[in-house]
Amino acid sequence: MSDTTVQAPVRSLATTTPPVTPNTVLARATPTGNLAIALSPDGVAAESIRSARAHLIAQHLRDGRRSLAVCAPAQGAGCSFVAANLAAAIAQTGMKVLLIDANFRDPSVGSYFRTERPSAGLYECLADPSLPIGSVVNEDPIPNLSVIFAGQPGPEPQEMLGGGVFKLFMEQCMRDYDLTIADTPPGNRFADARRVASVMRYAMIVTRRNHTYLRDVKTMVAELTADRARVIGTYLNDY
Repeated sequence: MSDTTVQAPVRSLATTTPPVTPNTVLARATPTGNLAIALSPDGVAAESIRSARAHLIAQHLRDGRRSLAVCAPAQGAGCSFVAANLAAAIAQTGMKVLLIDANFRDPSVGSYFRTERPSAGLYECLADPSLPIGSVVNEDPIPNLSVIFAGQPGPEPQEMLGGGVFKLFMEQCMRDYDLTIADTPPGNRFADARRVASVMRYAMIVTRRNHTYLRDVKTMVAELTADRARVIGTYLNDY
């Protein structure tokens, strides 16, 4: 993808730990009890996630696609649950997966991966392009999975996600990982999910039984398609 508005150096996601700068806080992430695929692997929720994993590998990853924005039409569908558990499930197959919390409105990936102290994350990288991406990557909370938290969101989150720096950031992630998954805020309240999906090019919509309205799903599909993001499917969340 081309970009003529922002010129920035390519930043490495090298696995070696970068030096800690004054703007960087490194913290080891560990799974919490909400990560069903790792801590309740025999449960119904984990089995549902594995079914989604099989479909995603067969219909998405084998075609060489390396990115996925996980979106929901409204609050309460379980978007973060699906994003975190699906990322962990795919990592269990041996693929190198990066999970990014791109929800600056109500960051929730931290409910699935715990750190001992607040961690710098996506917002800090977008606000300061000189910050090495590797300095905000929490490696191997489970094998083959890395996590970038939202960080400490400040003003103008939508503009941060819509700028050229975010585009360059995501392109680097997609080069360095087999799959990059991003969690996003609800689509009926913010345009952030549309911006993230348009950069990542592919999206999956999460719905919840007896909670999500069909008209809202249709609206979100139309909006994402208009932004040239391909909706690869929906996930019906009962958990």
